[in-house]
Formats: sequence, C-alpha cells, structure tokens
Amino acid sequence: MKPLILCLSALLFISAPALATDDTPEKLHLVMLGTGTPNADPERSGPAVAIVFDGRSFIFDAGPGIVRRAAAASQKHNIPALSADQLRTAFLTHLHSDHTVGLPDLMFTSWVLERPVPLRLFGPKGTQAMAAHLTAAYSEDVHLRLTGLEPATPEGHKVKVTEIADQAPLLDEDGIKVEAVPVLHGSWKEAFGYKITAAGKTIVISGDARVSPKLIEAARGADILVHEVYSDAGWRRREPVWQKYHASFHTSASELAAIALEAKPKLLVLYHQLYWGTSDEDLVNEIRAAGYDGAIVSARDLDLFTLD
Repeated sequence: MKPLILCLSALLFISAPALATDDTPEKLHLVMLGTGTPNADPERSGPAVAIVFDGRSFIFDAGPGIVRRAAAASQKHNIPALSADQLRTAFLTHLHSDHTVGLPDLMFTSWVLERPVPLRLFGPKGTQAMAAHLTAAYSEDVHLRLTGLEPATPEGHKVKVTEIADQAPLLDEDGIKVEAVPVLHGSWKEAFGYKITAAGKTIVISGDARVSPKLIEAARGADILVHEVYSDAGWRRREPVWQKYHASFHTSASELAAIALEAKPKLLVLYHQLYWGTSDEDLVNEIRAAGYDGAIVSARDLDLFTLD
C-alpha cells in the first residue's frame, strides 16, 4: 500500500502531491515516522511522529529505526527538515522501551551525519538519567570520533535535556508552541501527550494513553488528533491477564469513539494500532459502530498530513 498523503483544508480531505516544507513555510506538516508497537511488524517501525513547520522538524518519541524512517520520509516527501543532520529537537511521551530504544540512534546517528548542535530533548522524569547512561555507553565511540581521523562536529554528540516540571509550554519560539499534556498510562507515574500549535492550527498527539480527561480537553476542536488504539474484537480474544493490562494502559476503538465525539477533532488519525487479527478497516468500522462519524484515517508509516 502506498503511503497516504492528505491535505487538510477546513473539512476537506483531498489527495495531494507531497510538498517540500521549504517551499511552504506557512504550513504545518504531520509525518508518521513509525506507527508500530512492541510487536516486530516489518511494515511498521516503532512509535515516532514528526511535526515539520517553517523548515524545522520536531520529533515525538524515538522508536526503533527512527533516523532511517526520517530519511525515508525526507526523500519520499521532499522534506529537508527530516534529513539526519536536521533532527535537533525531540520529545518523549514516556520511557517505555518501544518509544525510546531509538534514542541512541537519534542522539548519535544524526551527529555522525553532521548535526552541528546538541540534541534538545524534552521528556518525563528519568529522561536525564536515560540520556546520561546512553552518553556513557557510547563514550568510546564519541572519543574516537572526536580525536581520530574522522571529521566530527564537536557539539553534536551532546544532549540538552529538559524534564517536564509544570504545565507551562515547553517550547514557544518562532511561531510554534509545544505543550505537554499529562495522560494516564497504567502504572507509569509520568506519561504525556503533546499539543502543538502553529500557523493557527493545532495537532494533539496522545502517546500511549488510556482515556485521559486532560488529553480530551487539550484535543477539543483540534485540527488533528493523533491517538493510539486497540481493536475491541481483538481484545476480546486475548487472555484475561492481557485484557486487564491493555484496558489499564491503552484505549479501545469504542473508547476512542467516545473521546472523539467529545473532543470533535477535524481529523482523527490512528496510530500505535493493536490489531490482534483485525485490520485498519476493522478499527475504523469499530469506531464508526460506536457512534463517531467524523473523518478518520488509520495511519501507516510515512503517511503525510498537511494543514493549510
């Protein structure tokens, strides 16, 4: 299946060719770098979403394969801001391994490919320790690249971490604002979604979350709500221990329908889909059957959505 490219203008969704962000600085782009889960699906890389605005990229989560997925999106959609050396700002929703195992890739591969500045990294408590441990783990590599024959930028291997401490915007610069939204994700003490505002448009990303009232409020009237989901039908086939886990940590299709009915986003984008024998079409049908008739897309890796 070819990657989906959607252009959103008001309530119209039309197929459109990809546009380079450098040519359309006033537009806000959403790129699904990875829509997967811990399951090793070769068609779906680990959870990672990119927002591109005014020639800059902002990465949300760092699932496995993130830098190569960004490179693929950069080439396919002609988005220079997703080339490796331009991956300069990232946000983590929480510290589950499927959302962070690509972090050393983001830290070091983009440096080896000539990122000239430290990676700015925002995340929950524990992010600083994770980055510090990864820095220590790769210290021999960094030392050799800095002192050996290979040219290397002197600052690009570093990481500047900001741990989320309050509800103030994490980032508010050059026309884009990023706010953290506390969500409920099982027994995690800290997990966040993100609300991104630019050019008069809003995109909200759930991260991993069960039904979370603060996320619903943040997503009210959003242009795009990107939300995780699992199939109700598939869930009913799971063992009770797994049913209990998923109901505590994640959001079912019928629950997501209720969320969307309350929040009323202009477009609902599904990601981190758990199928268990169902399909993208089945997920959409389950949401429809639960009463939501708004615009829905079950996303695949490298799908591009552009807000005019």
